[in-house]
Amino acid sequence: MDAWNFMSPESRDNLRRAIQTEADGMFALVEDPATWEAPTAAGAWQARDVVGHLVDTTESYFVGFDAARGLGEPNPGVPLVDMAPAVDAGARRFRDVGRVELLARLRSDREKLAGIFDGLTDEEWTSLQVPHTYMGPLPACFYPIFQVVDYAVHSWDIRQGIGRPHALSAEAADLLVPLNFVVWSSTALAGVFSERAELGIRVASGANAGEHKVTLGPDGVAIEPGPVDGLPAVLEFDPASLVLTAYGRMNAGTARGDLSLANRFLGGFFRI
Repeated sequence: MDAWNFMSPESRDNLRRAIQTEADGMFALVEDPATWEAPTAAGAWQARDVVGHLVDTTESYFVGFDAARGLGEPNPGVPLVDMAPAVDAGARRFRDVGRVELLARLRSDREKLAGIFDGLTDEEWTSLQVPHTYMGPLPACFYPIFQVVDYAVHSWDIRQGIGRPHALSAEAADLLVPLNFVVWSSTALAGVFSERAELGIRVASGANAGEHKVTLGPDGVAIEPGPVDGLPAVLEFDPASLVLTAYGRMNAGTARGDLSLANRFLGGFFRI
């Protein structure tokens, strides 16, 4: 299923289409003046703060790609555990910018970043190391999937905040499944998994349906594909529930077996 794994250049068309679809949906939401200062499911952010966050984040990617090509210095690094307050400050600094102006800036930024993605060779997709403010050097392929997060999850936040019936699209959710395992592997709270344990995760549907073995221990969390039969606990998710759980938007999943172990795993991460 390389076309649904962001780490493969074969996923380009699916990523491009998902980013375009999710971005179009977000712009349709926030172009309504009545939505601009509406609450969202992203903490205390209003819809305008989501737009500010996307401008702040997208423009940090430009700095990263320039640095990767020797055209400047990267942004100063910030530990991932401190990402939430830093991102909040970056989003709120645009509150004095008008809606029309900020949306025009985001449209321009999105088009510029799409051009950068389209210009990547298949080799650069995984070999070009682009410095990320919070995660350090990452292969270039992480940045298109981060754009899917930016537009799909934050569009969900806005719709949730304004009380509109909605769901996460299958295409975006399927593409995000592999990234969720990276998120969990990178955000374990220190000391929570002091004792070694194993459990399973089953993605029940979609293009990335399958089973994964999770190992918890003092070194953190490791997740790899593998059978879950015989493990003391198994968590089952559909793709959207997995995405929204990993990003802290809801508590979801069906736990089979050792419920206390499943709950310890789900509560063992800081939010980004």
